[in-house]
Amino acid sequence: MNSISKLILLAAVSSLALASCEQAQNTAGANETQESGTLASEVEATKAPAVKSGAKAKNVILFIGDGMGISTITAARIFDGQSKGMSGEDNKLSFEEFPHLSLVKTYNLDAQVADSAGTASAMNTGLKTQISKINVRPDGLFAGCADSAAVPTTLFVDMAERAGMSTGVVSTARITHATPAAFYGHSPSRYWEHDGDITPDGLEHGCTDLAQQLINYNEGDGLDIAMGGGRRGFLSKSLLDSGRRTDGKDLTAQWEAKGEAKGEAKGDQKGEQYVYVSDADELRGLKPEAKQKILGLFSNSHMDYETDRNNEQQPSLTEMTEFAIKNLEARGTGYYLMVEAGRIDHAHHGSNAYRALSETQELARAVALADKLTSDEDTLILVTADHSHVFSIAGYPALGNPILGLVRSIDRETGKPSTELSKAADGLPYTTLGYHNGSNVRSDEPQTDNMVQDKDYKQQSAIRRASETHAGEDVALYAKGPGADKVKGTIDQAEIFDIMKDAVGLEK
Repeated sequence: MNSISKLILLAAVSSLALASCEQAQNTAGANETQESGTLASEVEATKAPAVKSGAKAKNVILFIGDGMGISTITAARIFDGQSKGMSGEDNKLSFEEFPHLSLVKTYNLDAQVADSAGTASAMNTGLKTQISKINVRPDGLFAGCADSAAVPTTLFVDMAERAGMSTGVVSTARITHATPAAFYGHSPSRYWEHDGDITPDGLEHGCTDLAQQLINYNEGDGLDIAMGGGRRGFLSKSLLDSGRRTDGKDLTAQWEAKGEAKGEAKGDQKGEQYVYVSDADELRGLKPEAKQKILGLFSNSHMDYETDRNNEQQPSLTEMTEFAIKNLEARGTGYYLMVEAGRIDHAHHGSNAYRALSETQELARAVALADKLTSDEDTLILVTADHSHVFSIAGYPALGNPILGLVRSIDRETGKPSTELSKAADGLPYTTLGYHNGSNVRSDEPQTDNMVQDKDYKQQSAIRRASETHAGEDVALYAKGPGADKVKGTIDQAEIFDIMKDAVGLEK
């Protein structure tokens, strides 16, 4: 066993030893009066009886809020509540109602503060890897490339496909971006999204870009659903002004041709129907129960933030999730679906709390609907994040103070919210939300509530950077359904793979 393998084994053993404290169940009905404005009650799911210990899951849905750290969940909870006229603090997001909870360590093998490639790889393979690497071992970086003898790591989707399950991935980011790419691909660099991105050493090893890997994925009967952004990585410039491919290929046409090719191989002239859609109206024209295999690319790069989304052009995360669940469920095989709210992360990188919180709010809607559409008896639902951000909530604001607003503290003499804004040492007011680093360093420009609560406002930061960074603290994992009882204590991110594997009863 080499030193890297020992490190991986030691990390898994150590984290398993820490997983000891069972999350206590909340007293039934204790918060009935507070839950009237929550997303969970907006899309009320039928409550199934407690899942029997040892029951197996037929389906697994893994939701990943990219960059959704604990502080983001807290702020989004308040943001969501205040959008409904509540004070916000007593609100709950849909997944906060789930009965099982764990803290998850997110480090990469070579980094205290992780990126999405290494963290998503851990969840999809059960093995930790290095920063910016997708589903490859440190001693086999070119695994899966034509001129490399290294063996690719087994993905959870591979195991699901071999077991005859249906599979799908949904994201609001480019479908070739780090987190969704970790669902189906292998790459020594997360940046090899199309053929023009591959570096000379990658070309020398015969590596394939992530867009082509998605189209080529043929384990079992192949992917059934792949929806998100990133059209530019599938088309050349001759086909699309913003196209990035240099090989002249149209990968969307290759997707549609897969059905015919499989039909010919089976002697079935009709073949299986592979469908490509490029906008929301085209998706809405399909019947999910028709069991067509769908590639949906709804924007050239990342999909728009929910705040800015054109409903005719781009479906919401909730709508894509609903279509995917209905399509996969109609197949009757059991399924694995991974859903990423990818743009929480991008808003944080831009120091824009408004959009980070509204994207988290949309994720909560998608989770609530998934909960309604499925049964606790046969579906394991997991909600987690790949990593956190340097995003903080501070300043002693009074209860109910606008979460995006300037701080008004409690008057210690009257016990009531002060009518005056709190002031920092520089004599200026300040916001409850802020970033440790980012593009908007505090200046002597006065701020108003209207200014700081605008959707385009960039929260202030202490250290100037062109882009705000990830953070290294643990993230949360919420769970319900068969196998959810293993979500407890503090675990390593790679153990999420084992939780899913054991829940379904799959073997590598």
